[in-house]
Amino acid sequence: MSDEERDIDIESDEDESLAGGTRGEYQFASQAEKRAHHNALERKRRDHIKDSFCSLRDSVPSLQGEKVGTASRAQILKKAADYIEFMRRKNSAHQQDIDDLKRQNNLLETQIRSLEKTKYTGNFAAMTSNNALLNKQSDNLLDFEAGSGSDTSDSDLANNVRRKKLKT
Repeated sequence: MSDEERDIDIESDEDESLAGGTRGEYQFASQAEKRAHHNALERKRRDHIKDSFCSLRDSVPSLQGEKVGTASRAQILKKAADYIEFMRRKNSAHQQDIDDLKRQNNLLETQIRSLEKTKYTGNFAAMTSNNALLNKQSDNLLDFEAGSGSDTSDSDLANNVRRKKLKT
């Protein structure tokens, strides 16, 4: 190879190394951008999880008084699950009370209709037999409610109905 050929060959190597170096730096910048973007997404995910656990901790009454760092995530999840189960049982008991009150309401409406009917017809003998049947049904319903173990004010309503019935 002549000196000219070597000079051309050396120059072409320099051009390739410069081009390769530039492309490598561009790739590195792209990789750095990807890494930075990934890190930002990961921080955002962690912050979201942290905020979710803080919100969950704040919504569970047994954890509301605790400081931020004292309860672990496992404890928060356990107490939240316990609280959800407690609320389901409480809602179920309230739904039973509502159903009992609806039955009592229907029974009272039936008694009122019966009394109004006898008032207009003047048939008191039929009224007394209907009232005896309805009183028996209401006794069964009140006995059922008394055994339900409800500690709400609904049982006070049942006691008032019993007292009024005993007075008559």
